[in-house]
Amino acid sequence: MKNNKSTCEKGLTSFSRRNFLIGSGLLFAGSVLKVNGAGLLDDPEPIIDIHQHTDFSGRTQEQLIAHQRKMGITTTVLLPAGRPLNYGSTYYGVANGLQVKATGNEVCYKLAQQYPKEYRFGANEVPDFPGAIQEIEKYLKLGAPVIGELKFGVECDSPGMQKIYQLAQAYDVPVLMHWQYNMFNRGFERFYKMLEKYPKVNFLAHSQTWWANIGKEHKDENVLYPKGKVVAGGLTDQLLRNYSNVYGDLSGFSGLYAMTRDEDHARGFLERHQDKLLYGSDCSDIFGSGEGCTGAQAIAAIRRFSATKEIERKILFSNAKKLLRL
Repeated sequence: MKNNKSTCEKGLTSFSRRNFLIGSGLLFAGSVLKVNGAGLLDDPEPIIDIHQHTDFSGRTQEQLIAHQRKMGITTTVLLPAGRPLNYGSTYYGVANGLQVKATGNEVCYKLAQQYPKEYRFGANEVPDFPGAIQEIEKYLKLGAPVIGELKFGVECDSPGMQKIYQLAQAYDVPVLMHWQYNMFNRGFERFYKMLEKYPKVNFLAHSQTWWANIGKEHKDENVLYPKGKVVAGGLTDQLLRNYSNVYGDLSGFSGLYAMTRDEDHARGFLERHQDKLLYGSDCSDIFGSGEGCTGAQAIAAIRRFSATKEIERKILFSNAKKLLRL
């Protein structure tokens, strides 16, 4: 998924390089993580990252793996792009690769097969492509725990999207959706109808329009990053409160900004929805630390704004483990 202010990237190609990165890149939050076997991070406080991409903005797989280890991530879910198509739903190719050059199902699957203790793979396809359901189902049968990231120029209640929801229901996996006003998954104001129509489907919501609507002061949907204090009770807040089958993906600059723009609100929001929020990075940075890494900043923000250790562990680990059955 694309965020103009997010960064992060890709994998290990040689034995010597891999060992160097393990030795130098695992220091996080003042503790050294122990590497066990094929890269399993035996961390007493594991972290699940539900939102990463292969070949994100040109990042190599080597850089991705180093980045995730530097952040202290123990399990990463790789979200594939749909196939490159010259369709209206991809804005005639402009949004191919989720607009960040991310690669598709097979690349994510193969990396997860190479590092099975650290990576899982999602399943995705352009929803109005004639073979979309068959393509997604292929990877669900291989063990994908999630469908997405669904980031296409379609109505959220279009026939193609509803077929995907029906498939998610059949396989009992969540769908992860990128909400961006008048661009991706159009019709946010009608989203509640899909939550009601498919009550057995768990929806993971993400990106600008989702996080802009945490506050009821938000009136102009063209503003993707509203500034200032948040007045609790916006549409996103209401959906999380009123529907058991919707969850918030805190990844990217949009998720980080939603927390940091009003720290007092963030503390109450995380406490209020502690069972409905999941950590993701969605970060194309190559370092895994510092001001350029939204993923590392989000981890720090969750730790800072969580009222209790229990809330922190839910958001960084146990909510994802339960929802995705990892």
